[in-house]
Amino acid sequence: MATTGSITDTGARTDAAAALIGDARERIDSLDDRIIGLIQERMAVSAVIQEARITSGGRRVNLSREMEILGHYRDALGRPGTSLAMTLLELCRGRI
Repeated sequence: MATTGSITDTGARTDAAAALIGDARERIDSLDDRIIGLIQERMAVSAVIQEARITSGGRRVNLSREMEILGHYRDALGRPGTSLAMTLLELCRGRI
């Protein structure tokens, strides 16, 4: 994780702006680590669901549920949310 950045590595034109950017980047790095952890947790839960579905004679993927998820992300984040949800669903499919 980076420490408070210098002017040259932040693109800032003042020391104060560089310090602010460096601190904000550290927060983003921390948030990214948490997001990655949550995605990994989601992948594990999805594998449990898929295993239960397959074991009971169902299909691995439930397309109507995936459409609900796509809509939820689109409603919350706009059009880019759909792409994010598609990537998330792709990460969570077929891990069993």
